[in-house]
Amino acid sequence: MPRRLGNARILMYSHDTFGLGHLRRCRTIAHSLVEDYRGLNVLIVSGATIAGAFDYRARVDFVKIPSVIKLRNGEYTSMDRHIDLQETMKMRQSIIRHTAESFEPDIFIIDKEPLGLRNEVEDTLAYLKTRGTTLILGLRDVMDAPHLLEAEWKRNDVLRKIGNLYDDVWIYGPPDFYDPLTGIDVPASVRSKMNFVGFLQRKASLDAGSSQVGKEDYLLVTTGGGGDGADLVRDVIGAYNADPTLTHKAVIVLGPYMPAEQRGNFREACEGHPHLEILEFDNRMEDRIANARAVIAMGGYNTYCEILSFDKPALIVPRTQPREEQLIRATRASELGLVSMISGDESADSLRFAGAIKDLLKRDPPSISAPGMQLEGLPNISRIVADWFQRKGDSHLSLAQG
Repeated sequence: MPRRLGNARILMYSHDTFGLGHLRRCRTIAHSLVEDYRGLNVLIVSGATIAGAFDYRARVDFVKIPSVIKLRNGEYTSMDRHIDLQETMKMRQSIIRHTAESFEPDIFIIDKEPLGLRNEVEDTLAYLKTRGTTLILGLRDVMDAPHLLEAEWKRNDVLRKIGNLYDDVWIYGPPDFYDPLTGIDVPASVRSKMNFVGFLQRKASLDAGSSQVGKEDYLLVTTGGGGDGADLVRDVIGAYNADPTLTHKAVIVLGPYMPAEQRGNFREACEGHPHLEILEFDNRMEDRIANARAVIAMGGYNTYCEILSFDKPALIVPRTQPREEQLIRATRASELGLVSMISGDESADSLRFAGAIKDLLKRDPPSISAPGMQLEGLPNISRIVADWFQRKGDSHLSLAQG
């Protein structure tokens, strides 16, 4: 039975400037925690333009801050082009601080950006530290190429501030997969706080086999948020057009951030095609992957967790700009036998890509090709949270069953 927490509060921060990965990771953790602890409330601060398109469990809610978009060249701009970026950042910082002051969280979990986008959370972190809030930095399994990450963090003295501000650093992956701070001179004050909690397991909904998603024998092609997914979609369509023996149905999910003109072009290109189906967005990608025969993807963090959770053969075509995160993750996963990988140059060769897709259909699932890879992140996080509340004297935590 779930344990009961009395009015305990966790605040989460998800900067969300590109894609859906940060919000979906925060949402997964939040849902798991409220499922485990009946008295817990979680509030997510998110910059995602479509934060409201997802379903949230009872006792999980979100506060929307003005959206900032990360361009493919790495620069940022306001979602509302009529508002100056600097003004947008001031509004975001103010909303974050006032949300923290009014919500009064016991725990504050920051996703990926230690000081927030352009340091927008640093002031709130310092304030909450004086209030005794437990401060947690959550990092995905792979951040970026070490030389790029180190240069980015040195500009803002990030490692020293992590050591001074944070109580713990969660790594959302196992230690034998990848160390996100590898190749960086990490001070002992930070290294001692790093806790490899493991990958975050995903669940399909109770009605995942319903007619809404179906049990058809299909390949799922996913681009994540879709903002940089046009090359993958173009190459999949090209492979199907080039090889008439490639007849396995493919469901292509474009993603909500793919530009409208590209979405229209792809819809037109697939219109009437007997083996290709286009969807613009699905807020239950877990169900789509759970019911798929295999997955073709660019390889963001959440997609890997879903591939492993539902034990699906996968072919990864990683992007390399503006970060090398997907390439590093795909290379390591391929070494371990978890997935197949080809480069963007290789997928642009339509006949070669068609051959890789047909090979994917014959590939074993990860449980056979790389047995032993566990997804223990959510239960580990749950235990850590329980330990903290108990150590705080337990005004919140009761082991009584509810």
